[in-house]
Parts: sequence; C-alpha cells; structure tokens
Amino acid sequence: MKILLTGATGFLGSHLLPLLAGSGHSLRVLARGEAPVAEALGAEVVRGALQDRAVLRRALDGVEALYHLAGQVDFDPRDPAALFDLHVQGTRALLEEAHAAGVRRAILASSSGTIGISREERVATEEDDHPLAIASRWPYYLSKIYQEKAALRLHRDTGLPLLVLNPSLLLGPGDDRLGSTGVVWKLLQRRIPAMPGGGLSFVDVRDAAQAFAAALARGRPGERYLLGGHNLSFADFFGRLERLSGVPAPRVRLPSQLNVAGARLLEKLHSWRGSEPDLDAASVEMGEHFFYVDSAKAARELGFSARDAQETLFETVRFLEERFGRSGAASWRATSPRLPRP
Repeated sequence: MKILLTGATGFLGSHLLPLLAGSGHSLRVLARGEAPVAEALGAEVVRGALQDRAVLRRALDGVEALYHLAGQVDFDPRDPAALFDLHVQGTRALLEEAHAAGVRRAILASSSGTIGISREERVATEEDDHPLAIASRWPYYLSKIYQEKAALRLHRDTGLPLLVLNPSLLLGPGDDRLGSTGVVWKLLQRRIPAMPGGGLSFVDVRDAAQAFAAALARGRPGERYLLGGHNLSFADFFGRLERLSGVPAPRVRLPSQLNVAGARLLEKLHSWRGSEPDLDAASVEMGEHFFYVDSAKAARELGFSARDAQETLFETVRFLEERFGRSGAASWRATSPRLPRP
C-alpha cells in the first residue's frame, strides 16, 4: 500500500516508519526539512508545508492511506493563532486534499488531552466529551480539540474513512528533541521545584506505534481510540524516576492554588529579568490536574498492549542520560541493575 506520513521525523513517526516499512508498504513522507531516517528506509520525501495546497496534492498523488502525525507541542499561551493555523487549518487542508485524491484510510494523531483532563481524580473514556472549559486556558489542547472536531466533521460530511488515535504522554527511547520526555529530563536536571498534586497517563512510544500500525487495517472510521499505558499520580511517577535515576523527587508539597500562584509570580520575575523559569506557569497549572484515561477500547479493537511501566521509565532515563549527558546524580545503572538492556 502507498502511504503518506506527515510528522515522520518526530518521536512517534520515527518509531512508526520502520513498522510500516517492515510490513512492505511503499512510503512517502511530507517534511519541511531533511528526513534521513525515512530516506534510509527507502521512503520518498516531499518537502513543503501543510498550508501549501500544491505541495499537498503532489504528496498525495497515488496515495492509498494517510497518517497525519505532524503537530507542535507548545503550551505558551501568547500565540494561539499559530497553533490553530497548524493544527486546524493545516489539517483541514490536508484532509480535504486527501478526500479529493481518493485516499482510502486516514489516521489522525491527536492527544489524550482532548478527552482526559479533569480537576478530579477520574479515568476518561472515548465516550466523554471534550473538556472545553478546562482546556480553553491552554491553546495547545484547545487547538487539538478543534483539529479533532474538524477532522471528524469532514469524515461525516465527505465519507473520508478517517479515525483518530489519542496517545497520552509518549515516553521511551529516541526523543531527540526533548519533546514528550521533557518532563523526565527536567526532573533529572532538578528543575521541578515542587511536587504537582495531579496525575498523568503515559504510554511507551513503541507500544503507541504498534497501535498506529494496527489501525491501518483494524481501526473503525469515525472512532477515537485512547492510548494510555499507565495512570500514575505525579508523586508516584516522580518517585519511580527517583528510584531509577538516583535524582531526588521534589520534596516540597504546596496547596494547588499556592503552587500555581507561585509559578505565575516566578514567571513574571523571570520576564522582568529577561530569563526563563525552570517551569512555566502553564505546566505547573496542568500538573494540578488529572490526565487519566482508559485504553480498553484500543486493546479490544486494535490489539493495543502496554509494556511494564518500569521498563518504559528505565528506557527513557537511559536514553536521556546517554544522549544528553548525566544529570550529576547517582548512576541509574547502579540503582536499576535488574532491568536488562534490549
């Protein structure tokens, strides 16, 4: 099958590409710059932007299936228009051209945050509505919600066979850009001053890639699939990372409102000084929420399965320390001798 991928040079795309190539598919990627991994796998590279319709038509010529993974994770609230342009307008243009080109299967990579954000400790499912009231304060999640809405509306209006996969925080080896794994890196750098009061869901990028590959044949158009391997409180999450890395988890615990207010004050102080805080106020505020999700539907219909949480965290720490250097704390090798190398 001839497949086009956007976002193939990212964390998820770099793990999905080899799976698709190994299944014998003919690959083409749309990228702004170089795509050495894709080229090494024999993929054709079309260079250009999502907003360029001529580029999209060239990239989609002869394509039977589309993976739309491209996006930008940015929690800076100062430029929501850029995120809207990329996630909503760019996606709408791509899917309209995909429909015109006769694409037979389209798979959109969204986020579990378009479903599973709550002030209370609860587990979300695909039956839940978009948490617009909460997400409205974070342009990234709001733009992803409207991206998802636009894509599913286009599916209903045109019949384009499209489905949405909603992975939670992607962890594991290979995040060269420190995107999804940035929260782990900040802990290793001792840049998280206080323990958040909420909780997160994370999934191993390799398990998520397997689910995306399976969705090509097994996913149902018009459906959403949550991919969350493990739901952990931040206290549990950082505690596990402390035991693996030897870097102490945050000891300070503050009431939620005080934690957020302090982060906003520090952000203003750093702004006056022309510097950057260790943790921005938006991230601190998100840490006071729960992002728990249930992946039973993906397990039933896509065969999704999550590996042990300790393996994912171990592989994440190992990659970050080998790729970016040591944090200056005790060696994770010394503290985790039972976890074998692959």
